[in-house]
Amino acid sequence: MNSTSPAAAPRISGRGMTMSDMLARHARTTPDAVAFVDHRSRRTFAQAHDRVSRLANALAGHEVGAGDRVAVLGRGSVEVVEAYLATLRLGAICVPVNFRLVADEIAYVLTDSGATAVVCDLAFAPAVEQARTRAPGVTAVVTIGGDLEDVLAAAPAGYTELPVPDDSPAYIMYTSGTTGFPKGAVLTHRNLLLHAFSSMATLGTTGDDRVWLSAAPLFHIAGLSGMLPVLITGGKTVIPPSGGFDPVAMVQLLVDEQVSSCFMVPAQWQAVCAVPGLASYDLSRLRRISWGAAPASTTLLRTMIDAFPQAEVCTAFGQTECSPVTTNLRGEDAIRKIGSVGTPMINVEVRVVDDDMNDVPQGEVGEIVYRGPLVMTEYWNKPEETAEAFRGGWFHSGDLVRQDEDGYYYVVDRKKDMIISGGENIYCAEVENVLAGHPKVGEVALIGVPDPKWGETPLAVIAPRDPADPPTEADIEGFSREHLAGYKRPRHLVIVDALPRNPSGKVLKTRLREEHGATRAVAEPAV
Repeated sequence: MNSTSPAAAPRISGRGMTMSDMLARHARTTPDAVAFVDHRSRRTFAQAHDRVSRLANALAGHEVGAGDRVAVLGRGSVEVVEAYLATLRLGAICVPVNFRLVADEIAYVLTDSGATAVVCDLAFAPAVEQARTRAPGVTAVVTIGGDLEDVLAAAPAGYTELPVPDDSPAYIMYTSGTTGFPKGAVLTHRNLLLHAFSSMATLGTTGDDRVWLSAAPLFHIAGLSGMLPVLITGGKTVIPPSGGFDPVAMVQLLVDEQVSSCFMVPAQWQAVCAVPGLASYDLSRLRRISWGAAPASTTLLRTMIDAFPQAEVCTAFGQTECSPVTTNLRGEDAIRKIGSVGTPMINVEVRVVDDDMNDVPQGEVGEIVYRGPLVMTEYWNKPEETAEAFRGGWFHSGDLVRQDEDGYYYVVDRKKDMIISGGENIYCAEVENVLAGHPKVGEVALIGVPDPKWGETPLAVIAPRDPADPPTEADIEGFSREHLAGYKRPRHLVIVDALPRNPSGKVLKTRLREEHGATRAVAEPAV
């Protein structure tokens, strides 16, 4: 750990720009402008800057310094954003944690990242304390709704710029892969800032495009990265409540805060478009609506276009490791190229390759790989996985796509074994590893099956250890509840004599999908 206090750190010139620097700049130039809004409070740039400075100083008092990791676990709130910015102000690395995780899963993130401090909602403090029994490196916990305000009041308010190079890590965003264990994608300040600038250059900005709302939770890269263009330009970020999505309340929030651009997953847009009397709401300020993170039907896309005639409908496709958006489908192509995920953003170089890294002919299916300044530097403390991900000098997405004659990309399937349910990524190997620990489970495979509300939900195909005593749905539900976050738990269970395998022993999930009614959507934008 680095015990250097912010007050003692030297001021240097010529360093990179960070999210914290943006906040400080707007606190100087437009101190009374509203920066952040949630369901409980509003913060001007000056107020947010003062609170971020105090929290940074308080964390420094707990010997958090450059390169140290601070985990943040909370529902959507201004305080969560302030915790992110306070961490970055110290040159430390922020680790957003999914608030749906159980104690075992939180413990893994804390130990793998080597977090030394946690900022969390008071409601999640018991799970954090339980997780700390397996993560002794955590020496400080600050609770939102608990002792946070006292901590801020006791901390000094001074702010001195720290030397935070823009190529240093800013966030470790946990995602998963075929090993079944979450991997921390390391995103630098430069990754995120250049992503924001690339988004602005690709999509364009106007003087009216200054109020952003994302229904994605703040621990998602879409919720985090999406706010940066507005933060750069000194606009307002609206943070809706987490959980229990209320489409009527969401529409009213769009009206009340005069939102100009927003992001939601398809299930949320479907609910919003079904709000009674939607056309009677004054949504004239809404200029751009984006969707991604889960499949969307062409029927829904046409409904969105009809429901919001004044707004550009944009498809955002990519992944956490790319900060996250790599391709966009612009509004003018929403009908002409419906089903496509569009073309690459500025600063994103793309190839479609076979398993040997040969470019496939246009129109044929291959894996889309990326190169450019938006791509992460590594998976935290996982050199082998990092080397595999950057095999051949390009980042391998795991997404299978084809390119049409005009250069537009269409997602055909996911090479990686992943289910997307309501915008949440569910990694089969992780769930399978947990379910395999049940005493009645001999072997298990997880697949996604269609769901009218969530797009896909997980189905567990289990070969029992004892065919005469197979696990019941209650057995699997109870076991899953103890070890898995709610969105990861199987919603369906099928008992089989044995899992189908190929000659090399790999489970044939294609056959399982055919046998149990699983299907794939044409376009699967993901962020």
